[in-house]
Amino acid sequence: MGRYVLKRCVIAVVTVLVLVTIIFVLVRLLPGDPFTSEKTNEAIKEKMMAYYGLDKPLIEQWFTYVKNLLRGDLGVSLKYPGRTVNSVIAQTFPFSASLGARSLILALIVGLFLGTLAAQHAGKALDYICVLIAVIGVSMPDFIIGTLLQLVFAIKLRWLPAGQWISFKYTILPVFALSLYTLSLVTRLMRSSMMEVINQDYIMTAKAKGLSKFEIIWRHEIRNAILPIVTTMGPLTAAVLTGTFVLEKIYAVPGMGKFYVQSINDLDYTMVLGMTSFYGVFLVTANLIVDVLYGFIDPRIKLEGGSGKRKKNKPEIGVKMEGGAADGK
Repeated sequence: MGRYVLKRCVIAVVTVLVLVTIIFVLVRLLPGDPFTSEKTNEAIKEKMMAYYGLDKPLIEQWFTYVKNLLRGDLGVSLKYPGRTVNSVIAQTFPFSASLGARSLILALIVGLFLGTLAAQHAGKALDYICVLIAVIGVSMPDFIIGTLLQLVFAIKLRWLPAGQWISFKYTILPVFALSLYTLSLVTRLMRSSMMEVINQDYIMTAKAKGLSKFEIIWRHEIRNAILPIVTTMGPLTAAVLTGTFVLEKIYAVPGMGKFYVQSINDLDYTMVLGMTSFYGVFLVTANLIVDVLYGFIDPRIKLEGGSGKRKKNKPEIGVKMEGGAADGK
């Protein structure tokens, strides 16, 4: 296990470095520079470029940035004098993370419930209702959902505030708008996975043993069906916790989105690179955690230290084990 985790950590570092390199090159291919404006003449621009080291060869700039990145220094903003990228992330990320965490918890609870409910009532009215909710949530962009929720519940009905992030009631609309896509995805995955698990032989064996319906669903069906959802939770968690830029703008949430979008428009190289690096680290870390959690969710999965492959133990004799997890014994 230790060697496997170490290997994945090395891969994660390489992935982040490749990501940083690609973004480093792409932002400098954009037309213009951070200091071009009506108030800046050529002499002042040259001094500013020299001050921030942007007049040096590109490869030297890359080595300098990576060296600082490995120390945790994301640089100084080119558009916000005196502000470091670290301080901007420290100030804004808690809001994005709070919005994302609430949305993720809501999506998991409701999505797993709806997916399980749909599978248990396949072909019936409840199944169609759950599937319809999932299709709407996946099909509609979150900014459309956010705008509609604002229009109906904030402007027309005046039940909830239209924006800002002050107290609990201010968070209801943005949390629901952000959670709907993830909720719908979890519902669809859970339903399809449960449909496969329900027809497995070990479920028939559990029924033959006289176990209650609740025990069969909780200990056998859900535990086996949940692995596909766990697989998707790495990138979904990173994406949701780092915030959705458009929704943050719509609901005036003081998160990372405002600075990230504005830094692209302003060609603020260090801000774009810093926030992208932060997002990349968050993403690969979430994927690593999810991968390791496989071993705890499914006791039959063993992580081989040398190769990093997942290896399943043989199932118990007399019970055919299929799906993601053991039968709960």
